[in-house]
Amino acid sequence: MKFFLTSLVLLIFHTSAMAAGPNFVWIIADDMSPDIGAYGLKEVSTPNLDRLAAEGRRYTRAYATAPVCSASRSAFILGCYQTTTGLHPHDVEIPQPLAPRYKPLPDVLRAAGWFVTNAPAPGTVRNGRVITQGKTHYNFAHDPAKMFDGKDWRKRTPGQPFFAQFQITEPHRPFPIPAEYDEAKLKAIQIPPNYPDHPLVRRDWYAYERSVEVVDQRVGVILDQLKEEGVLENTIVMFFADHGRPMPWGKQWLSVEGLQVPLIMRGPGVATGSVEERLVSLIDLAPSMLELAGLPVPPWMEGRAILGREFPERSMLFAARDRCGDAMDRIRAVISPGSLFVRNFQPSRSHLNWSGYKESSYPGMPLMRVLNQSGKLNEFQAQWLTPRREALEFYDLKADPQGLHNIAKDPKVADPMAAMRSAMDTWINTSPDRGAQGDPATEPPLSAIQRSKRLDYERIWKGRVKKAQPSDAERVAWWEKSYGLSAQNPIP
Repeated sequence: MKFFLTSLVLLIFHTSAMAAGPNFVWIIADDMSPDIGAYGLKEVSTPNLDRLAAEGRRYTRAYATAPVCSASRSAFILGCYQTTTGLHPHDVEIPQPLAPRYKPLPDVLRAAGWFVTNAPAPGTVRNGRVITQGKTHYNFAHDPAKMFDGKDWRKRTPGQPFFAQFQITEPHRPFPIPAEYDEAKLKAIQIPPNYPDHPLVRRDWYAYERSVEVVDQRVGVILDQLKEEGVLENTIVMFFADHGRPMPWGKQWLSVEGLQVPLIMRGPGVATGSVEERLVSLIDLAPSMLELAGLPVPPWMEGRAILGREFPERSMLFAARDRCGDAMDRIRAVISPGSLFVRNFQPSRSHLNWSGYKESSYPGMPLMRVLNQSGKLNEFQAQWLTPRREALEFYDLKADPQGLHNIAKDPKVADPMAAMRSAMDTWINTSPDRGAQGDPATEPPLSAIQRSKRLDYERIWKGRVKKAQPSDAERVAWWEKSYGLSAQNPIP
């Protein structure tokens, strides 16, 4: 009996000691590049995020491991590449349980005494509907009721540390289409040169930037909640996006636009107004939290703790894109401090590789084809629509920070490109990269997935224009009307 009581006391003491760690908050935007004032975008009003950066640390070289939601989210919640775990396809049709060795970050912290929650940003309304569930969108089978203690971190036991995730649905498409436009902001938008500076593109970009401003408003509500409850100063707050902006050459592509994300942290031990310019991956967040919590970092985690005494300086990060819905592909990338190397394993697939999601949601997709057919794209823009891609791409990010000019055939970059390709091969072989085998065997045949997605696409357009398979010109006309442009700018 004495032994039992002693053991019980020790267990209670150990549990209390583990539960004495810091609080953590993740605020996650859906589909957003570093398009806020703190990163230099002046026409976007983001006072809350700018203040968060001023009170904490802004990371200028933070990257997702995938340019699409579920693959990226599966990676950063585990702290390792989605290709290592076999969670690489986007939107897995039949999610399977994780292999026993892997534990999502919420499970690890919850077992150690943290109160773990996941919720939409307070007051989130999309398409007239109040959002009540916090997004997970992991490619593995999971029960949110068992992974999280609830939606409200304030319901924890007094004094219990918490890990709260807030999921912001913006700026994921569909963007709310503005009823009116601020002409000065509309004119100030810097459309990247690989996009046509067309009124429809400009208004679509304007809607995206206004959606980013909604993100900022939601961040302000969350910070106010933390402050009102008296925990803001004792909490590590991390704001980031799951991948880059939802534009034709951003989301789903291993481009700067598709991979680079905002990452801002505030809290105890984070220097005020600091800027970190070294490479960071979103898979670094999980091990960083475990280290701060005083918990062991599992050896299978491939991320590195970035908030410890010594910053893990790395010469390279990796990223991957595989099947995205009905768009099959395999692309790998290596990011160094000054370069981006991309290998297209299926170069016969063009950048216009059919994606039912993009063809339903992105006005730029049919618009660029219509403009190209009528010779209204310049040579640089038109090359993004060629039927084949280059097998290898190399971008000098110092001279070309947007990563738009492929110089892989320049003899001057042969050596650095060879080094990055060698590093990629090593990573693929040693991680190992399970995307080399395509989809997991448990997934339906690609033809079945494509058939289902095509029916979704046809249903959407039949509801819009009364035709299941409208032409590009008909779709552009619908988008122009939606954005109030049909009378001003008809497309021939």
